[in-house]
Amino acid sequence: MPLDVQRIRALCFDVDGTLRDTDDQYAATFERLFRPIRFLLPGRDSRAFARRFVMAVETPVNWLYSLPDRFGIDDEIVGLGEWLHEKGLGKRDHHYLLIEGVHDMLARLAARYPLAVISARPRRGTHAFLQHFDLTRFFTCVASAQTTPRTKPWPDPVLWAARQMKVAPEECLMVGDTTVDIRAGRAAGAQTVGVLCGFGEQKELENAGADLILEQTAQLAKVLA
Repeated sequence: MPLDVQRIRALCFDVDGTLRDTDDQYAATFERLFRPIRFLLPGRDSRAFARRFVMAVETPVNWLYSLPDRFGIDDEIVGLGEWLHEKGLGKRDHHYLLIEGVHDMLARLAARYPLAVISARPRRGTHAFLQHFDLTRFFTCVASAQTTPRTKPWPDPVLWAARQMKVAPEECLMVGDTTVDIRAGRAAGAQTVGVLCGFGEQKELENAGADLILEQTAQLAKVLA
């Protein structure tokens, strides 16, 4: 079904692979790991192999990430992470990358629509990224992994965000790079846009039911112009 722009009253954005350039960081990390054995890889190309590896593990990793929600222990796991952070364990410097054109896109769209973040990441990391690039001011609300009883691919965070933005769920547009984002949006009754600048591939996003697929997130500003 083509995107019905006239129906859209609010926008919901995933973070990793949609606003934040995470897949390139992961690919670079795995490229360094695979480099010593590149003579065993197809074409001896550790960079291309690392990129294919990152794209291939997206679906199973998302499934594993949803397990705490399935068993109702996500709050306990996050609590453990917070405790370790307070004790100085597991702290590391984050090198955040913003996907090209995202800042200007958000500034343009926030002037016309209420915006929300829908992330399956813990609250601390989600807000740290937004604050790092001064993006928090563009968003009416931020849903992290602990905001609702269940996170993506369940519709709960999209429904919560719709209430915060005072619109009906079917008036929302969910924008993300994985099938998890598309499934959450569709389950809430929202329209969906898949972007190819993250972890997802066109065919799987199409199969998940995305109403529109874009090469880059920033292209959304022109679509909604």
